[in-house]
Amino acid sequence: MAVKPRLWTRGFILDTLVNFLIYIIYYMLVVIIASEAISSLNATVSEAGLAAGIFVLGTLAARLAAGRSVEIYGRKKMLYGGILFYLVTTCMYFAVDSLPLMYGVRFLNGIGYGIASTATSTIVSAMIPEERRGEGINYYALSMSLAAAIGPFLGMIMQQFFSFCIIIMFCVAVVLACLAAAFVMKVDEIRITEERRAQLKEISLSSFLEPKVMGIAIVGFFVALCYSSVLSFLATYASELHLMTAGTLFFVVYALSVTLIRPVAGVMFDKKGEDFVMYPTFLCLAVGLLLLSITTRSWEMLVAGVFVGLGYGTFMSNGQAICVKLVDEVRIGVAVSTYFVMLDLGLGVGPYILGAFKGPLGFSGIYSLVGVGSAACAFLYYGLYAWRRNLRQSHEAGSVEKA
Repeated sequence: MAVKPRLWTRGFILDTLVNFLIYIIYYMLVVIIASEAISSLNATVSEAGLAAGIFVLGTLAARLAAGRSVEIYGRKKMLYGGILFYLVTTCMYFAVDSLPLMYGVRFLNGIGYGIASTATSTIVSAMIPEERRGEGINYYALSMSLAAAIGPFLGMIMQQFFSFCIIIMFCVAVVLACLAAAFVMKVDEIRITEERRAQLKEISLSSFLEPKVMGIAIVGFFVALCYSSVLSFLATYASELHLMTAGTLFFVVYALSVTLIRPVAGVMFDKKGEDFVMYPTFLCLAVGLLLLSITTRSWEMLVAGVFVGLGYGTFMSNGQAICVKLVDEVRIGVAVSTYFVMLDLGLGVGPYILGAFKGPLGFSGIYSLVGVGSAACAFLYYGLYAWRRNLRQSHEAGSVEKA
């Protein structure tokens, strides 16, 4: 019996820890920035929403640039640079005394987060043995799902007992811990030729976006757009239904279901192939969103949380694993960046697009709409990725037979 190559190396553990801490800060601040802007800066609700959301614009800008830069300048240098910029811009919250300054700091903080998180994803993708890629990326992605549950909870609890200044001091301490972990982390740098380096430095669309992963990335955009309805409207929807306790626990249930399924999904990805894992994710997300559309009781909302976690949570990590499979090592940074740019874009524009349907459809109608849309993503996945992959594999098999 062949021995599996080692997965849980020191570098893998440290990189996963750094990613977890980076996401903890993101989720902590995203849930308290809006209320802080309203209470301290006299912002309106829409202005406070912009203060929370402008972070995503900084993240998108950073991911587009970081994907190529991580290979040009080195993975560890980009990780250092991202964490240091994240540290500096987190410290800048101490100086915020106006709404325009808040907007600027949030945008810059998003850039730091985008660089650091792109670097950690690229580093870990190269660390994982090819035979255990699905399993490894799913374990790594647990850092994101756990942060998605712990971060908001920690932020809301701290806001009740501490000032915004103390919360930022805590965040600064967490970023310093990331810097310390990065310092002792061993990162294998990829060696590229000067010709390849020059190609990476060229300003072209393929320098920022990887064409080979655009199919799965576009699917990711629409899946994220459907999931954005949960992030943006669930709290208000739960309030309308008088299910606030269930609404609060929704993301805890979501995180628990993702935590339990990802290791299993990763092993199945490696053993059975991506289709065996991906098609059920679309079905689970559709079931969860459609269940939300007819929810009237707390238990129904929590069951919906389980299915949404099985759907979106599993899709996100396995979509990344597909991207890594499709490219050479030198393009992993750009591929991962491309994928997360499309996910972030879907999460960013989704609330604006879906919000237009609030008047005619209501929240129940919106969840019905995105539930059907999630199921339709299965056909999109087949058309943009699986069908082309099968066609390519049949051509390659035919070429081998002829040879």
